[in-house]
Amino acid sequence: MEELGTWVFISGLVLALILGFTMGVASGVSLTILVVLGLVVGLMNITEKEVHGFLVASIALMLVGFLAKVNSLPLIGEELQFALSNVVLFVAPAALVVAIREVFILASEK
Repeated sequence: MEELGTWVFISGLVLALILGFTMGVASGVSLTILVVLGLVVGLMNITEKEVHGFLVASIALMLVGFLAKVNSLPLIGEELQFALSNVVLFVAPAALVVAIREVFILASEK
Protein backbone atom coordinates (compact mmCIF):
# COMPACT_ATOMS: atom_id res chain seq x y z
CA MET A 1 0.00 0.00 0.00
CA GLU A 2 2.89 2.34 0.78
CA GLU A 3 4.30 1.80 -2.70
CA LEU A 4 0.94 2.67 -4.25
CA GLY A 5 0.91 5.99 -2.38
CA THR A 6 4.38 6.77 -3.68
CA TRP A 7 3.29 6.06 -7.26
CA VAL A 8 0.17 8.20 -6.83
CA PHE A 9 2.34 11.09 -5.65
CA ILE A 10 4.81 10.71 -8.50
CA SER A 11 1.98 10.37 -11.03
CA GLY A 12 0.24 13.50 -9.76
CA LEU A 13 3.41 15.54 -9.83
CA VAL A 14 4.37 14.37 -13.33
CA LEU A 15 0.83 14.94 -14.59
CA ALA A 16 0.80 18.47 -13.15
CA LEU A 17 4.06 19.27 -14.92
CA ILE A 18 3.06 17.68 -18.23
CA LEU A 19 -0.27 19.50 -18.22
CA GLY A 20 1.48 22.78 -17.49
CA PHE A 21 3.86 22.43 -20.38
CA THR A 22 1.29 21.13 -22.87
CA MET A 23 -2.17 22.46 -22.01
CA GLY A 24 -1.73 25.29 -19.52
CA VAL A 25 -3.47 25.49 -16.17
CA ALA A 26 -5.55 22.41 -15.45
CA SER A 27 -9.31 22.73 -15.83
CA GLY A 28 -12.28 20.44 -16.12
CA VAL A 29 -11.33 16.76 -16.08
CA SER A 30 -7.60 17.38 -15.66
CA LEU A 31 -8.25 19.63 -12.65
CA THR A 32 -10.52 16.99 -11.11
CA ILE A 33 -7.85 14.33 -11.61
CA LEU A 34 -5.18 16.48 -9.95
CA VAL A 35 -7.42 17.26 -6.98
CA VAL A 36 -8.44 13.61 -6.53
CA LEU A 37 -4.82 12.46 -6.74
CA GLY A 38 -3.90 15.12 -4.16
CA LEU A 39 -6.64 13.91 -1.82
CA VAL A 40 -5.43 10.32 -2.21
CA VAL A 41 -1.87 11.37 -1.39
CA GLY A 42 -3.05 13.22 1.70
CA LEU A 43 -5.12 10.27 2.88
CA MET A 44 -2.75 7.39 2.28
CA ASN A 45 0.79 8.63 1.79
CA ILE A 46 1.68 10.87 4.72
CA THR A 47 2.50 9.17 8.02
CA GLU A 48 2.35 10.84 11.41
CA LYS A 49 6.14 11.28 11.39
CA GLU A 50 6.02 13.01 8.01
CA VAL A 51 3.26 15.52 8.77
CA HIS A 52 5.45 18.45 9.81
CA GLY A 53 7.88 18.10 6.90
CA PHE A 54 5.09 17.56 4.39
CA LEU A 55 3.15 20.62 5.52
CA VAL A 56 6.26 22.83 5.44
CA ALA A 57 7.16 21.56 1.97
CA SER A 58 3.55 22.04 0.83
CA ILE A 59 3.53 25.62 2.05
CA ALA A 60 6.81 26.29 0.22
CA LEU A 61 5.50 24.72 -3.02
CA MET A 62 2.26 26.65 -2.85
CA LEU A 63 4.03 29.95 -2.16
CA VAL A 64 6.37 29.41 -5.09
CA GLY A 65 3.41 28.49 -7.28
CA PHE A 66 1.49 31.62 -6.30
CA LEU A 67 4.31 34.13 -6.02
CA ALA A 68 6.88 33.10 -8.61
CA LYS A 69 6.58 35.27 -11.67
CA VAL A 70 8.56 33.12 -14.07
CA ASN A 71 6.27 33.84 -17.02
CA SER A 72 8.67 36.56 -18.18
CA LEU A 73 11.46 34.04 -18.78
CA PRO A 74 12.17 33.60 -22.46
CA LEU A 75 10.94 30.44 -24.21
CA ILE A 76 9.53 28.45 -21.26
CA GLY A 77 8.38 31.09 -18.79
CA GLU A 78 4.66 30.86 -19.44
CA GLU A 79 4.66 27.05 -19.49
CA LEU A 80 6.71 26.93 -16.28
CA GLN A 81 4.17 29.26 -14.65
CA PHE A 82 1.34 26.94 -15.73
CA ALA A 83 3.25 23.90 -14.41
CA LEU A 84 3.79 25.57 -11.02
CA SER A 85 0.10 26.45 -10.85
CA ASN A 86 -0.80 22.83 -11.55
CA VAL A 87 1.57 21.62 -8.83
CA VAL A 88 -0.28 23.89 -6.41
CA LEU A 89 -3.60 22.40 -7.56
CA PHE A 90 -2.20 18.92 -6.83
CA VAL A 91 -0.47 19.66 -3.50
CA ALA A 92 -3.14 21.87 -1.90
CA PRO A 93 -5.76 19.10 -1.43
CA ALA A 94 -3.12 16.80 0.06
CA ALA A 95 -2.01 19.53 2.45
CA LEU A 96 -5.62 20.23 3.41
CA VAL A 97 -6.28 16.58 4.26
CA VAL A 98 -3.05 16.25 6.24
CA ALA A 99 -3.65 19.51 8.12
CA ILE A 100 -7.23 18.61 9.03
CA ARG A 101 -6.15 15.15 10.17
CA GLU A 102 -3.41 16.71 12.33
CA VAL A 103 -5.85 19.19 13.88
CA PHE A 104 -8.13 16.31 14.87
CA ILE A 105 -5.21 14.41 16.38
CA LEU A 106 -4.08 17.47 18.33
CA ALA A 107 -7.62 18.19 19.51
CA SER A 108 -8.13 14.63 20.72
CA GLU A 109 -4.93 14.70 22.79
CA LYS A 110 -6.09 17.57 24.99
